[in-house]
Amino acid sequence: MHVLSATSMGMIVALLMATAVIIVRVRASKKPVSIMKIIAPPLFMSTGFLMFFSPETITPIAYDLTAFLVGVMFSVPLIVTSRFEMVGQDVYLRRSKAFFGILLGLLIIRFAIKLWVGDSFSPMQTAGLFFVLAYGMIVPWRVAMLVMYRNLLKNQMMRT
Repeated sequence: MHVLSATSMGMIVALLMATAVIIVRVRASKKPVSIMKIIAPPLFMSTGFLMFFSPETITPIAYDLTAFLVGVMFSVPLIVTSRFEMVGQDVYLRRSKAFFGILLGLLIIRFAIKLWVGDSFSPMQTAGLFFVLAYGMIVPWRVAMLVMYRNLLKNQMMRT
């Protein structure tokens, strides 16, 4: 009995992950930010590169670089909508209404890309390329957040 195709399952998983990101993001905006909370996601996510030890995930380096650069482009709206604010002595990530719209837009673009390239690569190769794309998106975003965080703290110290 074949209920869902691999493409359908991939889209369902992506929707569940997007929902999880939104929930985590809303909860995180209620807690102070720290340097570790900013840099931990890309550090923990980097273990995903171990998947490339499996020959089934290997794709040409040009495809990997393209996926990474697309991820960098996708990071720009996330960087633009991420802002910090001081509340007492703590730094909080200000919740942006645009973030959820941007996340939804990126999800739709991801689905379109998945449908476009889905038949060109094996499921493992597609997973690898989307991992590289996601990493290309999170690293610049988190680096920008770290710079904004440090600048806010530095400016706050100069005021006191």
